[in-house]
Amino acid sequence: MDNAVTLNLGDDGFLVATMDLPGRTMNVVGDALMAGLAEAAERLATDPAVKGLILASAKADFCAGGDLDNMFTWTRPEQPFEASMAMKKVLRRLETTGKPVVAALNGHTLGGGLEIALACHARLALDDPRLKIGQPEVKLGLLPGGGGTQRLPRLLGMQPALQIMAEGNDLTPQKALGMGLLASLAKDRDELMAQARAWCLANPKSQQPWDAPKFRWPGGDSRTPAALQMFSIAPSIASAKSFGNYPAVQHILSCVFEGGLMDFDNACVVESRYFAACAMSRESKNMIGTLWFQLNAIKKGASRPAGVPAAKVRKLGILGAGMMGAGIAYVSAKAGIEVVLLDTSDEAAAKGKAYSQGLLDKAIKKGRSTPDKRDALLAKITPTTDYALLQGCDLVIEAVFEDRAIKAEVTKRAEAQLAAGAVFASNTSTLPITGLAQASGRPPHFIGLHFFSPVDKMPLVEIIVGAQTSDETLARGFDYVLQIGKTPIVVNDSRGFYTSRVFGTYVMEGIAMLAEGVHPRSIEVAGLQAGMPMPPLALQDEVSLSLGLHVAEQTKKDLAAEGKPYSEHPGMRVVRQLCEIGRIGKKAGKGFYDYSDDGKQLWPELATLYPVAAVQPDAQELVDRLMIAQANEAARCLEEGVLRSVADGNIGSIFGWGFAPFQGGALQYINAMGPAVFVERARVLALRFGPRFEPAAGVVRLAETGGRF
Repeated sequence: MDNAVTLNLGDDGFLVATMDLPGRTMNVVGDALMAGLAEAAERLATDPAVKGLILASAKADFCAGGDLDNMFTWTRPEQPFEASMAMKKVLRRLETTGKPVVAALNGHTLGGGLEIALACHARLALDDPRLKIGQPEVKLGLLPGGGGTQRLPRLLGMQPALQIMAEGNDLTPQKALGMGLLASLAKDRDELMAQARAWCLANPKSQQPWDAPKFRWPGGDSRTPAALQMFSIAPSIASAKSFGNYPAVQHILSCVFEGGLMDFDNACVVESRYFAACAMSRESKNMIGTLWFQLNAIKKGASRPAGVPAAKVRKLGILGAGMMGAGIAYVSAKAGIEVVLLDTSDEAAAKGKAYSQGLLDKAIKKGRSTPDKRDALLAKITPTTDYALLQGCDLVIEAVFEDRAIKAEVTKRAEAQLAAGAVFASNTSTLPITGLAQASGRPPHFIGLHFFSPVDKMPLVEIIVGAQTSDETLARGFDYVLQIGKTPIVVNDSRGFYTSRVFGTYVMEGIAMLAEGVHPRSIEVAGLQAGMPMPPLALQDEVSLSLGLHVAEQTKKDLAAEGKPYSEHPGMRVVRQLCEIGRIGKKAGKGFYDYSDDGKQLWPELATLYPVAAVQPDAQELVDRLMIAQANEAARCLEEGVLRSVADGNIGSIFGWGFAPFQGGALQYINAMGPAVFVERARVLALRFGPRFEPAAGVVRLAETGGRF
């Protein structure tokens, strides 16, 4: 088997250790890579001809982090503890030879990759704003287990190190340089290696700061008054933000605090114990399973029809220049696509283009873009009222108001300008695609592409396949979503599809609680305790009560036309009542909340309209109702064939409406609880609150057979 690290000794006496893990597109920290680094460290320590070492990468990136494929198989805490200690043993050998060791960062350096770089005496990087440096482990329920929680705070100070590790956000090379994480930046690889050699020459005898006899922590260790003050409030702040749902955050705090009371080597043992606790946690297993394995499977095309050649959109038409259409125009132009942004007036179309300019101007102010890049992107967007400009479009996306008649009209007018093979997509969030396709002269080329607002920030696009949508059309829609840097999930046609349908159960359950006399503040806190990004009443205000009412009324009419019964959610009565008195949501400045320049507060009169009951339910019951309502509806979607895969269900729930990430998604929530426990709890809720909580048939089968999604 090829070595993961190749060693080349130059005439100048510097050993270049080049990481190039066989069979992988990226270097990941595992047994193979660490064995190669151990060999490099041993040669550095024992070969008198070697004066120093430069650690580089033959791949596009330096190192992506830990080998999650291996981590996911761990079943005993001894496994992560021993793996963590083994990595530390190699890195300690590397940094304690007395000879200079430099990391030449040519690309992304994340997680375990950064921990390897931290064990070098200096880090140099390419001056590329796209290059990411960071410790994102916390986003998968883990912490840096290769010494990162000890090296980073000893290098930068406790507070900046905690910010990097506990938030998991990336740093640009420029920012990392300013913090002292990097020694210098280079314009290209040749200069990067030249700088690395120069650093080694200038520092023939090197030692890590924490190994120096007179080492002092930047800003002080855990005994200083400043640290005591920080650690007296940091756990409370973390708990207030996470409600205890992300134990890795607390473990990172503990690693840094305890490490600040002892020597480096003993502190590393403490870190390994906390790493094992994280690796064995249910939260980490949930997040790795969904946000690593299932997400990667989707991005590699698990939901895409096989055998259809890949295609790219060169010219895109967008019908409707409102917030959604304007956002789609921005992300598409950013991906290099020529965009025709069409609306009913020149003013409306121009306003849609101005949305992109606003985003770009902000990026320039933050140093993330330049006027030249802004102007180049804006030049790709053509605002117009002329349908003839749609000629030559590979794809047209309709993003007009949720009204069948309006959508039918623009569909016909646009299709008159399109080539036979062009794809037409609707951005509808609720209306069935098969019905909308009736206005099309080419139903096999008609598909749903449901974006989420704001488009520039939301990572998901829900692709809806109509009854006549062809595999080729689905593949082209899938390719376009990847082309603009979004994550696609594929679902079959249904009223509300998947995301809107299940999202609705969350907000409506919260509203139903209000009608029952649950204190509105308790409802909102329960939503946050459950791990949702926004509480249900505030979230309904954001999407607007009037829109919710419009969708419900449209659904009622549609079902009546089909001769099907309509069962109204008990929360809809509240929505109707508030709409009748003009409280339609945030856009009107009043809904469940009152809005002002100073912020928002719950409308005091809610207690008058919906008197608070003398006896309030416990918090866990409220959390259970909010979460089980969503998970059960997701299971029904899978049972009915709306969802095509478990991965689409889990990723769609997290990326689409923010289902608690630590749960691993709406279907993984059932797995983690155990289908039998879920069924039992759901039936208790059904007896108390109605048949909407009756467990989905698929979950009942899993409970009976001991299976999982």
